[in-house]
Amino acid sequence: MSMGRAIISSVLAVSLAACGGGDSPSGGGGTPTPPPSGGGTDTCSLSARQDWVRGVLNEWYLFPDLLDTSVNKANYSDVQSYIDALVAPARAQNKDRFFTYLTSIKEENDLINNGSNAGFGIRLIYDTGANRVYVAESFETGPAFPAGFDRGTEIISINGQSVASLMASGGPSAVSQALGPSDPGVTRTFVIRNGSVEQTVSVTKTEYALDPISDRYGVQILNDGTGEVGYVNLRTFIVSDAGPQLRAAFQQFRDRGITKVILDLRYNGGGLVSVAELLGDLMADGREGQVFSRTVLRDSKSSENSTALFQNQAEQIAATKIAVIGRAGTASASELVTNSFIPYLGGNLALIGTNTYGKPVGQYAFDRSACDDRLRAVTFKTVNSAGNGEYFSGLAGVMDATCRADDGIFKSFSDPSEASISVALDFLAGRSCTAIAGSGSDPSVQSVGTRKELLQPAWPTAAQRDVPGIF
Repeated sequence: MSMGRAIISSVLAVSLAACGGGDSPSGGGGTPTPPPSGGGTDTCSLSARQDWVRGVLNEWYLFPDLLDTSVNKANYSDVQSYIDALVAPARAQNKDRFFTYLTSIKEENDLINNGSNAGFGIRLIYDTGANRVYVAESFETGPAFPAGFDRGTEIISINGQSVASLMASGGPSAVSQALGPSDPGVTRTFVIRNGSVEQTVSVTKTEYALDPISDRYGVQILNDGTGEVGYVNLRTFIVSDAGPQLRAAFQQFRDRGITKVILDLRYNGGGLVSVAELLGDLMADGREGQVFSRTVLRDSKSSENSTALFQNQAEQIAATKIAVIGRAGTASASELVTNSFIPYLGGNLALIGTNTYGKPVGQYAFDRSACDDRLRAVTFKTVNSAGNGEYFSGLAGVMDATCRADDGIFKSFSDPSEASISVALDFLAGRSCTAIAGSGSDPSVQSVGTRKELLQPAWPTAAQRDVPGIF
């Protein structure tokens, strides 16, 4: 779907990402003026890096009237704290909830190009009332999966410290700290429970490739009682290999004549806009040339505004009904795809689960290669063909149909009896469901199942920003 790709330059930094990190929005033309270098491209002092960040935000930030340029950089001992102070007015209005941040060029490029990151390869969720931590998802390529960690595994202790005591004393941040840094070679000894069986295992963090669609359960053909349904569990949009894997999935659906789809995006924090656009194309046979989404920058950068149109893809289907499984961790590119189909499907598109995160804005990447600094700055918003995109409180309040559902972590993804998948199948079959409280025209959306939340460190890695809950 994406045709032209904008090259955004700060010392000719490549603009890689939109909607939470990744590829630039489509249609941007030309090479915008480089922002100030802030004291020379080879200077990596704190002061120079702060000046560079401020220069970028002064020129490109989507909300220029919500940028506090009066803050004194000398009061901040690191770049991220200074960024947080600069964008604090936007954050106070719920428009930039830590979406503008500094990350590593190398780390993020490794993630995008190769899916490479270091860790145990598990996504963790915690019960806010019972102080218990579970594995929500285990990545087959990580070191924890062969050691017995899978969806529904409970972590009882970490290096001799009980999870219950960690949660009681320091909350989820204490558990995150006990898991150690995201560095290869870090080893932890766990007591884990699968069903009624407890075992003690040691796992060492390694570099592994993050697979965006699981070979075990990522693509399935289900049945809602009235016909076949295509099921796709997309873990992330950030890894470029998601594109070919999505093509292979929809080729299976096309071969079977499937027109009803479950998109399981319940933990998907977003990523590449190009992958989001491709996913839209793959469900839009017959809509070629119609508007998928529009990208809108600040007034001074309006020449960079663009429109993405549905494009023909050999593997595409004509999706007539779509159930999107989402939760609080569903954000950015996940929401972009869903919002883009609202004008076309209306009540034949439903959010299943709980309300989503609420991120209708995206970032360009600005690089300072000498310092391995990549600034992800909120620079644009996306709207659908009807011009709607102000879902800062989540998607449930703007969708015609929603169905509340729990996250059945003790059953596998793609299992028709899993709580969210079961409700999704009911919706696709035309059976009734209970709406997410506050959805529809009521903007004060409340979610269900909030006792379970993804575990996230205070200072997430590049992978943890786009694949929330991963360790």
